[in-house]
Amino acid sequence: MADEKKKRNRKKKRGGSKKKTTTTEQTEAFKSVTDWLSVGSSPPLSSSSSLDDFAVTINTGSLRCGEKPVFELHSHSNRSDGFLSPSKLVERAHNNGVKVLSLTDHDTMAGVPEAVEAGRRFGIKIIPGIEISTLFCTRESGTEEPVHILAYYGTSGPAMYDELEGLLVKIREGRFVRGREMVSKLNKLKVPLKWEHVTRIAGKDVAPGRLHVARALLEAGYVENLRQAFTKYLGDGGPAYCTGSEPMSEEAVKLICKTGGVAVLAHPWALKDHVSVIRRLKDAGLHGVEVYRSEGKQEVFSELADTYSLLKLGGSDYHGKGGRNETELGSVSLPATALRDFLEVGRPIWCEAIKATMRTFLDQPSDANLSNILRFDRTRILKGSSVWSCGKELIDRCLAIWLTSEESQTEEFEDLRLKLSSVSITSKGSLVTVGS
Repeated sequence: MADEKKKRNRKKKRGGSKKKTTTTEQTEAFKSVTDWLSVGSSPPLSSSSSLDDFAVTINTGSLRCGEKPVFELHSHSNRSDGFLSPSKLVERAHNNGVKVLSLTDHDTMAGVPEAVEAGRRFGIKIIPGIEISTLFCTRESGTEEPVHILAYYGTSGPAMYDELEGLLVKIREGRFVRGREMVSKLNKLKVPLKWEHVTRIAGKDVAPGRLHVARALLEAGYVENLRQAFTKYLGDGGPAYCTGSEPMSEEAVKLICKTGGVAVLAHPWALKDHVSVIRRLKDAGLHGVEVYRSEGKQEVFSELADTYSLLKLGGSDYHGKGGRNETELGSVSLPATALRDFLEVGRPIWCEAIKATMRTFLDQPSDANLSNILRFDRTRILKGSSVWSCGKELIDRCLAIWLTSEESQTEEFEDLRLKLSSVSITSKGSLVTVGS
């Protein structure tokens, strides 16, 4: 009897005999998220099959596909300091059961088109993202601290892309200067690392970051592992640490908002004074803060998010470097309610970004502005299209795959359709040009 009782207790602790039930809020949140997943999909998810295709982890409300989280909102490819190409990253996400992936490379969106194309092959929805390197200046002491801001954009990408890219170019150029300074400091510390070694690891046209320097140190045998490279040399305030040409944190948040993105503070648990950062960035327009995967401080940051009415998000911050210290891609569960809140904030912002991009093209119908419309979703927009004759046909195609009927059938979009009818576009195959 005693052994049988122990077995029942163990089973109870595992939840084996406990019937799981969902709350109404979780169920409604789940439906809202799966409805968004169907936008632009072919074939779309049907309302009758969505709850069979996905499962809710009842005790947390987390949205999962099988045993894996559906959303992965923080990942890196080799277009910045990750180890995998964007397509290989998407493939790994697919193998891990991820249904929505945001590629958030450091200070570049160069890998997004490849990720979107791979997403089409593997049935994964891609949220174009970026992690912007910034500096936060403490008013009391005047000291500066590195702060990273995640930006999430709609499928159409940022409005005013050139303005955003201008900021990112300055940051990337500063990375080259910073990288050389780190190597110089290492040399002065009697570590004879060569700059050519760092750039070879970073790859062509990739602005080198600290992880590239750390990998070069490891390859050259100057450290035993990547963690030691940071703790001994490259960590914030370390003997070989340097800053680059990063903008102020408030400036970056305001630009993200201006260009139609959702601004989220990345890994706040790594900051010295996270409360001051959150408070001031909220005033600048910050939408959310990473709470999940918070190094054992989830409750602290959840309460802070509530205090400042911020979204609660998170992701694995996956780089593909391997090892037991790295969180696996798609392993961070986000509650369905958190995903619903994210989309409720993001979708109207992304919709306005589409309008802004279309208006820019209408005001100046150039090939450059046309390329901004096609930048991240070119293949899908042009797939199966006959020869176009005007901008109305382009906007109809874009809205059909980017938005719901309700979102696209507004007076503003109808006005844009009418005005774009007078804009001549030649479209055949992959060649799309604006007529004279």
